[in-house]
Amino acid sequence: MYHVMFSDKTITSKTLLSHQLICPARSYKTDATSTCWSSPPRNRVSLTLSNKMKTLVHLGVILLLAVLLTSNPVVGQHDPHFVRGHSTIVHLFEWKWSDIADECERFLGPKGYGGVQLSPVNENIVIRLDDGSRPWWERYQPISYKLETRSGSEAQFAEMSRRCNAAGVRLYVDIIINHMGATQPVEPAIGTGGSTAIPSDRQFPAVPFGWPDFNPPCDINDWGNPIEIRNCELVGLHDLNQGVPWVRDRIVDFLNHLIELGVAGFRVDAAKHMWPADLEVIFGRLNNLNTAYGFAPGSRAFLAQEVIDMGSHEAVRKFEYTHLGTVTEFMFSHYLGRAFSGNDALRWLSNFGEDWGLLSSQDAFVFVDNHDNQRGHDGILTYKEPKPYKMATAFAAAYPFGQLRIMSSFAFTSFDQGPPADAQGNLLSPIINPDTTCGGGWVCEHRWRQMYSMIHFRNLAWGTPMLHWWDNGNNQIAFARGNIGFVAFNLEPFDMNVILQTGLPAGIYCDVISGSREGETCTGLQVIVEPNGYASISIRATAEDGVIAIHSESRL
Repeated sequence: MYHVMFSDKTITSKTLLSHQLICPARSYKTDATSTCWSSPPRNRVSLTLSNKMKTLVHLGVILLLAVLLTSNPVVGQHDPHFVRGHSTIVHLFEWKWSDIADECERFLGPKGYGGVQLSPVNENIVIRLDDGSRPWWERYQPISYKLETRSGSEAQFAEMSRRCNAAGVRLYVDIIINHMGATQPVEPAIGTGGSTAIPSDRQFPAVPFGWPDFNPPCDINDWGNPIEIRNCELVGLHDLNQGVPWVRDRIVDFLNHLIELGVAGFRVDAAKHMWPADLEVIFGRLNNLNTAYGFAPGSRAFLAQEVIDMGSHEAVRKFEYTHLGTVTEFMFSHYLGRAFSGNDALRWLSNFGEDWGLLSSQDAFVFVDNHDNQRGHDGILTYKEPKPYKMATAFAAAYPFGQLRIMSSFAFTSFDQGPPADAQGNLLSPIINPDTTCGGGWVCEHRWRQMYSMIHFRNLAWGTPMLHWWDNGNNQIAFARGNIGFVAFNLEPFDMNVILQTGLPAGIYCDVISGSREGETCTGLQVIVEPNGYASISIRATAEDGVIAIHSESRL
């Protein structure tokens, strides 16, 4: 999802606004001299082909795919390469590289987090809002592939990678390879590393890219047309042609440089807007991960591809990309938001997953919210609704499905608002409070006790089955993970008081949601498990969190 400005107009991905085109309809501009042609300047599928030509092209594409798939298959890159005893990716949205390095060592590694999703690492266009501030979405308007952003320099990136990998925390870069930056109100545009570009003429000399490297100008007006979705410009962001060898080479060089620097994989922004066959070629040319950072020989980069697919009405489906790696499962976010907001009964979650039309667990990259849908998408839970948000995240962590990512936000009150920064636009570091939470405008959900405690639960229960599901027919549910852990949820307007099978050995357990085990004492609620595995479970309707969790390491 994107948010860009053209002259005095601001648009979002919800408002597909046509920006100014120099050439008339059904014609194409090919260079900076403003020459217009009646046909596309390269051998790319045209939106104006006759039906007969479309049939021939489609047959050719099918034959080409058959050759590619049989001659040079790409192994699905689904393994995130977590260090043993770690899991879950946390998106440290808009953090500086030096702050992430500190966080890996002092918190993420010790708490068992598996990795960090980084904000885009390559140079972007500097954008100023009317009040002089800089929006978060400027990071999604590339100007070059230099590693120079508000988060830091290439040297700082390399140092972060060294320190995080040494702490057992992997790194995953949010890569922008679908497009370059949009036409700006004032050009030449200036980048965070000092590069300049004239996006309106498709001139990005710091790469370099020019007109031959982009698809012909067109807007996505028909979201039922997969060709238009993949070949036209997403809200005016100038669309690269990943079928051009020069473009492929530049992308491959960029990604291989990041692999050399120790990253474990990539979140592929706007994968929906690129052809799977092109991505297959690009990802197939990536180097193996760098063994100097603890990766096993022959390891391939993990992939989490952003494909927004909200159901069978979509022209581009998430299933088209699973052979390459994991795919973002936005319906996971949608359904959990509905359930823990009280719109759907929790009881239905007993078979949550493929039976609901979701991807397979192996293919699904799941989350409660992300940096896009937390900004105004209906029904999505965020840090602003802490009780149901914590409950939904606890369920996502305890339930054995998908590759989980959790959000670590900065506080915002408007869509455009950027991260905490000084008057010059330099990012500010999070303030770590005495109780380990964050201040200074940073939310740091990953530092909430309920969050990191459930990541530890997930790590302990890894590979165990879900057992002993129970529900009251509506909004009280509970289940065990093997003989390792047990969770219960109460979203009813009345108290939960029930005796349930936990699957755990007898003992007194500390609830890791309301408190923690400290030696032989518990700072929160206690749950007594009898020799037969049963326990009395009580959750008040007015409880702060609405969930309890116990596990093998919380027994006193």
